[in-house]
Amino acid sequence: MPGYELPVGTCVDMCPAAERAQREKERRLHRFEVAPGCRGHRPRADPQRAVKEYSRPAAGKIRPPPSQLRPPSVLLATVRYLASEVVERTDASRAEIASFVADRLRAVRLDLALQGAGDVEAALVLEAALAVLLAVVARLGPSTAHGPADPMLLQAQVQEGFGSLRRCYALGAGPHPRQATFQGLFLLYNLGSVEALHEILQLPTALRSCPALRTALAVDSAFREGNTARLFRLLRTLPYLQSCAVQCHVGRARRGALARLARALSTPKGQTLPLGFMVHLLALDGLKEARDLCQAHGLPLDGQERVVFLRGRYTEEGLPPAGTCQVLVGNKLGGRTLEEVVTAEEEDEAVDRPKSAA
Repeated sequence: MPGYELPVGTCVDMCPAAERAQREKERRLHRFEVAPGCRGHRPRADPQRAVKEYSRPAAGKIRPPPSQLRPPSVLLATVRYLASEVVERTDASRAEIASFVADRLRAVRLDLALQGAGDVEAALVLEAALAVLLAVVARLGPSTAHGPADPMLLQAQVQEGFGSLRRCYALGAGPHPRQATFQGLFLLYNLGSVEALHEILQLPTALRSCPALRTALAVDSAFREGNTARLFRLLRTLPYLQSCAVQCHVGRARRGALARLARALSTPKGQTLPLGFMVHLLALDGLKEARDLCQAHGLPLDGQERVVFLRGRYTEEGLPPAGTCQVLVGNKLGGRTLEEVVTAEEEDEAVDRPKSAA
């Protein structure tokens, strides 16, 4: 609207008091938000735990007043709370955690869009929110496809997160010291996409020359070329967030590699290959995962440590096994919490920053 200036939020809580009262009345509090000792007939909201839920903006609906919007500093604190206190919970399934966190992060992005925040502080919030969402989705694993977390909805929300952040980068002058990292995460999450690669190649040369983006481009190139050895060698070296972003493509990459091995090695009498070689080549989490991968594709085993490539036996049915990805993802936390990963200023990001012309 011409001449209309967006407000700045003034709510200092993670969830406005009016929404807490309304959801208490309607009994719509999530169990993560209930005050300790109040889970009986009328649970009460804990102001330190309740987080504003997403509410779809409707056409003609009055914009929320500043008192219902959280400013960027509160939004960032909310994201950090979700990373430290909710994602790390041990009394809930990963699917329940993912469903809750994704909804609250969506509300964070909406609050940000409805107010006049500066591009630098907006980028900080969007970067943190996207990092948490990527990690939560990666932690879900293959066994939760039919749980409370909808994989397709989560995928759409990740893409929404990338869209909001990349628009923020494009509209503001910055500085955005982590832009190369998050542009690289965008490419890794969309590995093999012609459109994503085209968008990355349109970025300024100085930004594309940053180590984080060069690595992402190298991973994308190896994935496209079917260069299995190079691809998994690069995947082993990726930091934690980058590994979370690319995890959704690991199953397909392993299936492609196994298909190429089957074409090259299959004979009428059968040719064997040590499973230990496959564990190393495909960065699998041990011999059991190698056996499971081979048997899922119709390849017989010779004992417990060798696979037999028989002509005509290789098959592909359904989605490729996702695997546990401890080597490629889980072990890379290195004892850190997700909050530490999200909030840490990585040492190499100062190097990644494009230098201004002298």
